Amino acid sequence: MRKNGCVKVGNTDMYYVAFGEGEKNLIVLPGLSDGLWTVKGKAFLLAGSYKHFFKDYTVYMFSRKNDLPENYSIKEMADDQAEALKNLGIDKAIVMGVSQGGMVSQYLAANHPELVEKLILVVTAPYANDTIKSVVTKWIDMTSNDTHTNLMLDTAEKVYTPKFNEKNKKYLPTLARFTKPASYDRFLINAHAILNFDARGELAKIKCPTYILSGNRDNTVGNDAPYELKEGIAGSELEIFDGLGHGLFEEDKNFYNKVLEYCNR
Repeated sequence: MRKNGCVKVGNTDMYYVAFGEGEKNLIVLPGLSDGLWTVKGKAFLLAGSYKHFFKDYTVYMFSRKNDLPENYSIKEMADDQAEALKNLGIDKAIVMGVSQGGMVSQYLAANHPELVEKLILVVTAPYANDTIKSVVTKWIDMTSNDTHTNLMLDTAEKVYTPKFNEKNKKYLPTLARFTKPASYDRFLINAHAILNFDARGELAKIKCPTYILSGNRDNTVGNDAPYELKEGIAGSELEIFDGLGHGLFEEDKNFYNKVLEYCNR
């Protein structure tokens, strides 16, 4: 099953894609890139990484809701995500949040624990540290002072290893052409939410099993962030990917196998 869907959330709605036939649910919340292109209509494009999950799991990947208010916070994103899950009849799930999606996931697990069976936090942080503020502020400035291609180039430099970028640099112009939004409003609202994010006071409320995955060369959230998460979430497990950074989920060939193994425990 591969499905492109939309669910009502408050006075607006939220796009999602779903794939797989399993009875267990895995919820995936993406990062800041969702501010540039949503998951709308991309079920076939996004399903490939999760093919080994299909037998036992139904995987849902969500965008943030469509109508984003000014000063929209990460906490509010988590509350809206909880409403979306309930409206879809999902009463319990494993939740994997990547980067900004991991920030949303922290609030979701802390404030809606009945919905979260396990938590998987990928290349994320418990607050907007100096590295995050520097990177995201630059990206915000680039939306008005530079080209979209240069924004994508700077993003690639922050996210991926030099080896990966050298191999894939020929695809960047095409990526930039397909990801340039008509307006940066959605991206900017998401980006400012990151700058105002601080869930350190919420981490002790997370009681579900938690798996933290990070690289030791993360130029987007910094290398201290995963250790701060582990310290704040009792009983959490930490796995560091040597030599990789913020894009480890694309660069490490065993990443999704590790996630599936954790889900199946």
